[in-house]
Amino acid sequence: MDSKQLSILCGEIRQQIIQTVSKNGGHLASNLGAVELTVALHKVFQIPEDAIVWDVGHQCYTHKILTGRFSRFHSLRKTGGISGFPRHDESSCDAFLAGHASTSLSAACGLAKAKTLTGDPHTVIAVVGDGALTGGMIYEALNNAGRSGSRLIMILNDNNMSISKSVGALARYLAMKRTSAGYLQLKDRVEDTLLKIPFVGQGIRDTIVSSKSTLRQVLYHSNLFEDFGFDYLGPVDGHNISGLIQVLTRAKELEKPVVVHINTIKGKGYLPAEKNPARYHGVSAFDYKQGIQAEEGTTFSSVFGQTLVDLARKDPKICAITAAMETGTGLAPFAKEFGSQDRFFDVGIAEEHAVTFACGLAAGGMRPVVAVYSTFLQRAYDQLLHDGAIEPQHVVLAVDRAGFIGSDGATHQGLFDAAFLSQVPGITIYSPATYNQLVYSFKQAMYEAEGLAAVRYPRGQEDTLSITLSGDWTHCSKDSSVLLITYGRQAVETIKAVESLAQEGKPVDLLVLNQICPIPQECIQLARKYPKILFIEEGILQGGIGEHFLCMLSEAPYYGRMQVQGVKQPFLPQMTLAEAQKLCGLDAASIVKRVIELFF
Repeated sequence: MDSKQLSILCGEIRQQIIQTVSKNGGHLASNLGAVELTVALHKVFQIPEDAIVWDVGHQCYTHKILTGRFSRFHSLRKTGGISGFPRHDESSCDAFLAGHASTSLSAACGLAKAKTLTGDPHTVIAVVGDGALTGGMIYEALNNAGRSGSRLIMILNDNNMSISKSVGALARYLAMKRTSAGYLQLKDRVEDTLLKIPFVGQGIRDTIVSSKSTLRQVLYHSNLFEDFGFDYLGPVDGHNISGLIQVLTRAKELEKPVVVHINTIKGKGYLPAEKNPARYHGVSAFDYKQGIQAEEGTTFSSVFGQTLVDLARKDPKICAITAAMETGTGLAPFAKEFGSQDRFFDVGIAEEHAVTFACGLAAGGMRPVVAVYSTFLQRAYDQLLHDGAIEPQHVVLAVDRAGFIGSDGATHQGLFDAAFLSQVPGITIYSPATYNQLVYSFKQAMYEAEGLAAVRYPRGQEDTLSITLSGDWTHCSKDSSVLLITYGRQAVETIKAVESLAQEGKPVDLLVLNQICPIPQECIQLARKYPKILFIEEGILQGGIGEHFLCMLSEAPYYGRMQVQGVKQPFLPQMTLAEAQKLCGLDAASIVKRVIELFF
């Protein structure tokens, strides 16, 4: 296909993405911005022999359409359908799994070195958004990869000018010249000739390089990647097919580490997304003809955000930190009100830095709150242990998206945080099931807990419960010999199960924990009275809160029968909350069945 035909293809793909994402939900703006790039990559390279590694992976929809999954694209992010992220077990054209940021270049570096060691002449391409350059792992990979000699290309997809703008027409002219084969060949020939001049050749060469670097730094700020050992091509228009094909072909011919810098427009081709790319980054289903009409109602995230604002108005020591998730974590109101007071910090995609930065703030007398998704908090575990726990620092973690995550699938499940956080010495963890419990928990975490504290809560809205939950724990007794114990959102299905069992003439008692670490001793003593206990949790079974409870109970001691129902296979693919609950035996009907099998 020629460039004109490829441009038509891009338009058709863009419409398919808009229509599908508007029905299924997903990542819209980033995918619309990467259409031409992806088409050009597939034009120049032989996939899967040449491997593409996508950073984060949320911008891979065009790639999926072009690699034999067009007929299934309607199933995007649906149960049993194709994932919204690269999955090697879904297609060999997905070279490496992705879901978190700043990992692509490390994986690509390894893949490229493996090709070198096995005599494979093909190229590995890492597609990296400029936002990923706020994550330190990228620089670790740049430091390792630049002088590796591997056939490795890093595409820098610059879609919001996070990197310094080039200056004027001369910078554009130099960028154009630097992408040409003639420029690079001339550069190599001049350098070789200078080095052959006896005595003075090396000095002349070094002087020219120094002068050129100074000029380039002033005009374009492009020396960073070359300092790491990469050749640098760009920037080029990321929506110009012929230009992309030209620069990618040149990068392929170099057969060594190269950075190709492209400029793209997030939301390209869909005006509402171009005007407001942040709003169209990750979307639920909507009418694409009308655009997204209304903001989401009250959620756990928004209640957290407002609670923090209310507390911060009275307490000037409170400050908030996010790792590039201001809107998603509910911190936008806090940023608006307190950003000018230098009490709000968006540190970029840098969870490790966010936690240690917060520990430093705490050591300096502030009250820092780190708002982070459960899946991304995994990246900062060493910082929690080393910087936050050994010499305890009072940092509060607002752990959003805890539990089943829905259509984002395996890479984003929030099923590990309760288990791994509970291993941190001295930490206090709350897992509220309602908005009122959430507000209570944050006040406790801010002003009653010592050292590290975490409040974990799910995505979305609260459910209406038939009982009132309050304090650190709630006990509902019907004088049964059977006790069900749970916490967090799982209280919803467990309460339904309790009601169903009562209707069947099989009454059971209920204990709902809000403080899940350390487990209150009163709850252990209360549970000892029951000969039959089932602990139910929306989290990983091994090392989870249920196992902690069982261990403490056995030391009490306890001579009854206790079982734990949790998630045995936490890497769940995309599915709805209800489907995940049923699959793991955590829906009301499954709980009823389990209780009857065990105790009646």
